Amino acid sequence: MKEVQDKVAVVTGAASGIGRGMAQAFADAGMKVVLSDVQEDALETTTAELREAGRDVHAVVTDVGKVDSVNDLLKQSIAKYGKVHVLCNNAGIGIGGGGRVWETTLDDWEWILDVNLKGVIYGVRAFVPHMLEHGEGGHVVNTASLAGLLGGSGAYGVTKFGVVSLSETLFQQLQQTASGVSASVLCPGFVNTNIFDSERNRPDDRSDTVAGSGDNPTTKMMMDWFRQQLREGLDPRAAGDMVLDAIRNDTFYVLTHPDWNPLIERRMRAILDGENPPGMVPPGAADAIRKMMQSAKKD
Repeated sequence: MKEVQDKVAVVTGAASGIGRGMAQAFADAGMKVVLSDVQEDALETTTAELREAGRDVHAVVTDVGKVDSVNDLLKQSIAKYGKVHVLCNNAGIGIGGGGRVWETTLDDWEWILDVNLKGVIYGVRAFVPHMLEHGEGGHVVNTASLAGLLGGSGAYGVTKFGVVSLSETLFQQLQQTASGVSASVLCPGFVNTNIFDSERNRPDDRSDTVAGSGDNPTTKMMMDWFRQQLREGLDPRAAGDMVLDAIRNDTFYVLTHPDWNPLIERRMRAILDGENPPGMVPPGAADAIRKMMQSAKKD
């Protein structure tokens, strides 16, 4: 899709973070954008800001973990703009990243699978047939994570591995249709988002979580470091610009942080060499945690 002017994009999880960055990039490029999110107040704020800037945008409250809600998002998008050319399955939650998989509650498993993986499945099932039918080409962008390429991230990583696999299959099968519809998978590293604050949107029927899971001093230090990296991370708008460029150039893998590439290579090499899975420590994490532990001992 070299030309995006006046094309219609739908972005889930668009009220904040990477989704907001995508919506900004698309709207600034002359696209019509449907912003969807489960958090209505934040969605209204982001939509209002874009409208004040003169952008053609529309808001739809959507819970991607519910298939009827995703189907309704398609219906409302068509009702507003007639067709959809770009779908960004971006909504996601960040729970279960550091917990032991055998201790993760079923409520946590079901919630993160509903949003991070099933939400992408629902989006693909709803929107891709529409794109193939209208015949004007299109592009699907699924947001995974570097956790989907590296492993070792608990329930969160399980969902992101699923998104990567689904996206690869989707790309291959779309190529066979010669329809002009393609796909990308976004695997971001540290981006300045509130992904670790997902509890604000926890459903009432998914209330059972592991109590005291952050009481371990090392785990707490690691989580504090992760939060700091997010605060100092890539601007979401920069990630949005990368996605727009990937759509225009039909780039499948969208990696925001090249400094993580050696870890991806290390994992792949271990597979090919028949070695056990290596520990995947983010760049800079080991030294930072070591310093924090030394500081804690002094105190």
